[in-house]
Amino acid sequence: MDVPTVAASAVLAESEPMPADAEAVGGYDFNEGVQLDKLLTSFLRTGFQATNFALAVEEVRKMLSWKLSDEPIAEDENEELRDPAVRASTSCTIFLGVTSNLISAGTRETIRYLLQHKKVSCLVTTAGGVEEDLMKCLAPHYMGDFALKGAELRKKGINRIGNLLVPNRNYCLFEDWLTPLLDEMLDEQTRTQRIWSPSQMIAKMGKAIDNEASICYWAHKNDIPIFCPAITDGSIGDMLFFHSFKRPGLIVDLVQDIRGINRMAIDAKHTGMLIFGGGLVKHHICNANLMRNGADYAVFVNTGQEFDGSDSGAKPDEAVSWGKVRADATPVKVYADATLIMPLLVSQTFAQPDPACISIDSGSE
Repeated sequence: MDVPTVAASAVLAESEPMPADAEAVGGYDFNEGVQLDKLLTSFLRTGFQATNFALAVEEVRKMLSWKLSDEPIAEDENEELRDPAVRASTSCTIFLGVTSNLISAGTRETIRYLLQHKKVSCLVTTAGGVEEDLMKCLAPHYMGDFALKGAELRKKGINRIGNLLVPNRNYCLFEDWLTPLLDEMLDEQTRTQRIWSPSQMIAKMGKAIDNEASICYWAHKNDIPIFCPAITDGSIGDMLFFHSFKRPGLIVDLVQDIRGINRMAIDAKHTGMLIFGGGLVKHHICNANLMRNGADYAVFVNTGQEFDGSDSGAKPDEAVSWGKVRADATPVKVYADATLIMPLLVSQTFAQPDPACISIDSGSE
């Protein structure tokens, strides 16, 4: 009996030839031993989010390798930027964004490495990111479990962040440490009429903590601004609230910082966005790059989905529609937990002994 024609034509339909440059799927062969760099390189042809990871590595390497000397001299270029040596030393301005949970977690050490070695031009995070970095200099966070019961932890004065635990005592230590700094800020404001911005406030904290384990310490030491547009949304906000009753009058000015981050984007010759997580930090960096008609390079790492219209879940092409990523860019989104991706991505880019992975200045040249 013959196979029914309809079934045969459906199952055995002819294929068009694949393009000459089509790549075959293939993974790492562990018969070669355990070699991390080769394993991660093989991700490019593995498929799914492994391939997106490898594309993100390529995109970050583009950020790191770009120099103004790669571009033709514009007719209106100023004289300083016509100098070949200056052009060769003018690099991409890289905006790093991280949500606070990534500083609560062990990825804090990866972020600290990037600021310690001046691998990025600025950091955008939330109040939680700032305070948890500083708190870890006063007392540790601990490993816990996602299944621990909130009511039981509340009785014990222990706060849960996913499968991490933070004793309430840590926040008390932070209040004791921060309150004298707020007094100093108010005293200086009263004496000199200085108005503090959030980034200046964070730099003061970084100087005061004087601890090489701290992200804020290295940001202060290397003059890398930490922008925190929601500085009051966390324990720092609680402390500012309490301080306003004890010693009213301290002013923290957000406008200085929106001018700072937007000016950084406008003045940059090329920009890259490397954003782990979503929400405020993602939008704040993207919106700054709108001021220059979009970033040249972009990597987003988060688990957000676009079906609910959230900025966190938006694909990079949505940012293109707003002018936040350039139309000719090759942005990448990796759908994954950033605690997995961040250390691996840094291992293949910023931490590599490669000429592309050099220290860069904050702001434009």
